[in-house]
Amino acid sequence: MQTNVLLKTFLRVSLTLVVLMSSCKSGQKPAAESQDTATPLKKGVILVDFREENKVDVFIDGDIFTSYIYPSDLEKPVLFPIRTSEGTAVTRGYPLEPKAGERVDHPHHVGVWFNFGDVNGFDFWNNSNAIPAERKAHYGRVLHRGVKRAESRESVGILEVAADWQVPAEDGSWHTLLQENTILEFSGDENTRTIDRITQLTAQEDEVVFTDNKEGMFAIRVAREFEHPSDEPQVFTDANGIAEEVKKLDNEGVNGHYLNSDGFEGEDAWGKKARWISLSSNIAEEDISICILDHPDNSGYPSHWHARGYGLFSVNNLGAKAFDETAEPVQVILMPGESMIFKHRLHIRSGSHISAEQMEVIFEEFSQK
Repeated sequence: MQTNVLLKTFLRVSLTLVVLMSSCKSGQKPAAESQDTATPLKKGVILVDFREENKVDVFIDGDIFTSYIYPSDLEKPVLFPIRTSEGTAVTRGYPLEPKAGERVDHPHHVGVWFNFGDVNGFDFWNNSNAIPAERKAHYGRVLHRGVKRAESRESVGILEVAADWQVPAEDGSWHTLLQENTILEFSGDENTRTIDRITQLTAQEDEVVFTDNKEGMFAIRVAREFEHPSDEPQVFTDANGIAEEVKKLDNEGVNGHYLNSDGFEGEDAWGKKARWISLSSNIAEEDISICILDHPDNSGYPSHWHARGYGLFSVNNLGAKAFDETAEPVQVILMPGESMIFKHRLHIRSGSHISAEQMEVIFEEFSQK
């Protein structure tokens, strides 16, 4: 744990310098601009809005937790990376910050995100800068429009953002199908980190149809240690971030384990309906659980889960037949001006693997929101 202690110390010192430098930039202030520059080192959740860098940093009790980032070439805003209370990254680094021994599949799997694979026939889920220009006409993007709120408080930080779900038009411009308004609530203590995401999608000029698809919706791509061991040849990155084919995998330290609310474990959790799923593993000596919770108010609750052994972990409220051939296919239609709201929670526990009983307590509390 010595490495984590040194990392946390470095981050605290770096944060002080970042806040001081940010405060000195002309026309740019931290989100908590009414407070003194030492505030981020005090107890509480601090959000710092770096608009020139297209990101908002989130600190909890002086430690960096995550960043909301929206670079123009990513095709969607994401939270990246996600860290435990000990400072350990639980998200895969590729493609933004490749690390040795990572898979280099699915370049659209970045950090934590929210979108869907079939909206009026356009694929928002699989879009990335790896898609050739001649194929881009079939993909949609989620364009960050602005930070509406960035509130720093003692127990919770609140980030409210606006975005447009856009598709390419025949004249080469972009056409907005949906306006998104999302509230992200960040909290934590010495052992936990939590993100509650409340997303409202409102149809604009057109009828918007969400068609049953396995690619969705609220997702995280996890670090290698959270995958299930596998013997299949894969493409991984080397120490310099260069992709190379590996015919025999090194599964040392790879020990991810899914558990859902109905008791299904491992690969059997994929495609099942559940109220929540936890994914537990350890990185070095740190026991960690990553948990996603569905909400009773959501369409399709309890939802199916796109929880893969290779590191994709996602709750999908608008997919059914894509996971279960006997299920009725989902189709949700929004007329212009109509909205739907989704609520999800990402909960990370450090120091121990979370139990089913503990998950039920967390679910009960979240379901009351």
